[in-house]
Amino acid sequence: MRAVALAFALTVSFIRLALLRIRGPFTFERRALWLQSTARLVISCLGIRVQITGRPPAQGLLVSNHLSYLDIVIFAATVPSCMVAKAEIARWPVFGLMARASGALFVDRSSRASAVAVTNQVAERLKESLPVLFFPEGTSTDGAQVLPFHSRFFVPAVESRAPVTAAAVRYVIEDGTLERELCWFGDEVLISHLWKALGTAGFTAEVHFGEPQYFADRRSAARQTHAEVTAMRCGELVLQ
Repeated sequence: MRAVALAFALTVSFIRLALLRIRGPFTFERRALWLQSTARLVISCLGIRVQITGRPPAQGLLVSNHLSYLDIVIFAATVPSCMVAKAEIARWPVFGLMARASGALFVDRSSRASAVAVTNQVAERLKESLPVLFFPEGTSTDGAQVLPFHSRFFVPAVESRAPVTAAAVRYVIEDGTLERELCWFGDEVLISHLWKALGTAGFTAEVHFGEPQYFADRRSAARQTHAEVTAMRCGELVLQ
């Protein structure tokens, strides 16, 4: 039943997308708002409850730990933003189309030239009135720990004196099932994982936003936001 509802919601959203393209300039803000409304439909169809602590940022860089493609949907529903995603997502059915339509920036992590190009694009997007979201671990995990943060995409925020906001996402399943069952990591096939997520009743996405901060260099930005995200994941108080 959830799968049918999800298919219907996505069909409606892509019809709305076509109408938006006809009605005027498809700005980054309009793209982000379209993705937000679509993401809210998706989490409703999946039966995901979202619990937010802290205030979502209105601009600057937004960085978070990464557990699953579900994170992307959760953050899109929570705060209109521009997303930095791995290049493979652009080729995914449905989700790839959503990401491309939203104006996401795609980086090939095996290519230095791609990383440099996307870093420059992030610098340009930081001039817009929307935050830029990326997952500095570079991959999704099983949630056992927060991997070290890659520092490259912190550079535009440091150089432009843009605020950096750390966020942490956690999945809590009501029946006590471990969070890792909703994490998408390793070699698990996307479709099989999505089917499992569709069948998981009663789970909450807890999203904790920290306070915006400014950093003098990219390494301290990566190190300090990593510590903050780890603390939020552990339920510890973060002192600014």
